[in-house]
Amino acid sequence: MENSQDVNRTLERFDYVIIGAGSAGCVLANRLSEDPQVSVLLLEAGGSDWNPWIHVPVGYFKTMHNPATDWCYLTDPDDGINGRRLQWPRGKVLGGSSSLNGLLYIRGQRQDYDDWAAAGNHGWDYASVLPYFKKSECQERGADEFHGVDGPLKVSDLRLRREIAERFILAAKAAGIPENPDVNGATQEGVGYFQQTSYKGFRCSTAKAFLRPALSRPNLTLIKRAHCQKLLFADDLFAAERRSDEGAREVNGPEDASSIKRIAGVEFMVDGARRRVQARREVLLSSGAIGSPQILQCSGIGDPQHLNSVGVTCRHALPGVGENLQDHLQVRLVFKTRCRTLNDEVRHPLKRLVAGAQYLLSRTGPLTLAASQVCVFTHSREGLSRPDIQFHMQPLSADKPAEGVHPFSAFTSSVCQLRPASRGSIRITSADASVYPSIQPRYLSSAEDQRVVVDAIKVARRIAMQAPLAEVISEEYVPGSGYQSDEQLLDAARQYSQTIYHPAGTCKMGQDAMAVVDERLRVHGLEGLRVVDASIMPVIVSGNTNAPTIMIAEKAADMIKQDCLARS
Repeated sequence: MENSQDVNRTLERFDYVIIGAGSAGCVLANRLSEDPQVSVLLLEAGGSDWNPWIHVPVGYFKTMHNPATDWCYLTDPDDGINGRRLQWPRGKVLGGSSSLNGLLYIRGQRQDYDDWAAAGNHGWDYASVLPYFKKSECQERGADEFHGVDGPLKVSDLRLRREIAERFILAAKAAGIPENPDVNGATQEGVGYFQQTSYKGFRCSTAKAFLRPALSRPNLTLIKRAHCQKLLFADDLFAAERRSDEGAREVNGPEDASSIKRIAGVEFMVDGARRRVQARREVLLSSGAIGSPQILQCSGIGDPQHLNSVGVTCRHALPGVGENLQDHLQVRLVFKTRCRTLNDEVRHPLKRLVAGAQYLLSRTGPLTLAASQVCVFTHSREGLSRPDIQFHMQPLSADKPAEGVHPFSAFTSSVCQLRPASRGSIRITSADASVYPSIQPRYLSSAEDQRVVVDAIKVARRIAMQAPLAEVISEEYVPGSGYQSDEQLLDAARQYSQTIYHPAGTCKMGQDAMAVVDERLRVHGLEGLRVVDASIMPVIVSGNTNAPTIMIAEKAADMIKQDCLARS
């Protein structure tokens, strides 16, 4: 290992270099290393997933906002939410955000993918992506037209049921919402219990499902705490190699490409040393909706005007890098109740000990809690062709997870718009890859989003007014009965909303001027580079984003193998 000032002189070569061992990167590492003839390097900027709270489902209360496991991003002040800054947790460990998230398994709507295909992204229609959802899945309920049982990702039913959740389901049905036992099946609309990525009371992250079984393969190399500095263009990489070896090294074939339009390697920091590796075939960027555009921009790939403003020489103009940012913004209504909720079960130290004992003995109880129990997909108003809002119902309430539950009985009815029209951006502020980028969500900047969020609060209140839920509600605690007019409800949304941690879209797939990747996830105008993660979504899916990200990586792995065969 060279000192911190030097780049390694012996250039290591791998067929594929994957940047990021998160929800997508772990899948890629597993699927590509299935071929013993190829070598795969997986770089992860975070550390191991050893923390026991990662593997306990409710452990997200301990791992989110913890700098040992979370990158702890913070958005810029946002006018749409009264100038507030929101915390954006992102996983800083193997498995990425699949090791920190709320375990909720939601695929989105058939129309989401059909719309992607209709926009020119061939092969991304629902019929084409469904096999990849099934390929990754080991569904507890068994196999059927929509579900698989042979995949490594365990998907199970909740191991926790509570009275207040049952009442919520009955109230939603009374409000005209049909019951749906499988929102990942034939149709999404309806109310029912969430499915979650867990197995026998333990979290099933992509690190556990995909990466760990593959680590014994000799052709897969994992380097942790390897922070990517930039992508290496072929002319720079081989010019530096020739200079260091003074012509002694023979470089030929596609590796000798001198064109600026080929990415041929990666530069990263590990243990205080700067290292370079070469990708014989491809570099696969899987660092998420924040990390992937940041790495591209630090490498000189992006909008020339923006790059020049922060001291980065533009090497390849792609104005869409970092743009098209989308996220699900939730308004969290909290209702005090006359009946017991999980607040009562976990508020006191002795009760927490009882819950801990229950988990240790039977893997049941409050510690198996996913981020929510009940999901609802419905319409914010009459006349819509498909659901445009989603509820996450929790049988507890808190201001922030790390601060503990409220000192009273209550539940949370959180509602978000599924397909927001507002668009934000991720933009670097420095050429230094260790400096966090500017995150500008621009929440509620669209008039349509403002209308939907007001109507969504009204739907939440309508459910709360139905029996048998209404009879146990004593008070609307947040935002409170003082908010009644549309203007007041919009103000409540601006003040009491939070992210559901679903950033997407910042390296969008498509053919228009702002697209970053094509339908095979190849970066436009560059050879040897693909982006594979939630950032490629042209439009965010109608629901939680982890399952679709895993699907994207499954499909990408097949496309990479197909393209390799086509070239040979």
